[in-house]
Amino acid sequence: MDNNMIKATNEYKRQSIITSSKEELTLMLYNGCIKFINDAVNAVDNKDYQSANYNIQRAGDIVTELICTLDMSYEISGNMKLLYEYINQKLLEGNIEKNTAHLKEALDLIKEFKVAWFHAMKSVKTGDNQNVV
Repeated sequence: MDNNMIKATNEYKRQSIITSSKEELTLMLYNGCIKFINDAVNAVDNKDYQSANYNIQRAGDIVTELICTLDMSYEISGNMKLLYEYINQKLLEGNIEKNTAHLKEALDLIKEFKVAWFHAMKSVKTGDNQNVV
């Protein structure tokens, strides 16, 4: 990819972030975390431990950001925080042991959060928020 294409891609990403709602930003965080964990699993499988470490750390940074964005005035946020901390623990174990089972467990949990978040966003947008916490 040439330099102009890279600049254009980066500007597009920057504009997407700037113009997104908080809800959409959270969805982007989930997507980024999923990408980094998938990349980490592939890196571990290929014994590219430097890349695995990098991707696991990025995923952990995102999970930490998700923890920081929780509104702790809701009871469910405490439960979510515990699950996010568990995910970070699985990422750490996967990094230390270079074990994809830990990473895949973290990945499955993040995917579940993403699906739940997506459905909650959809329900709120359509006004069908009877089942949304």
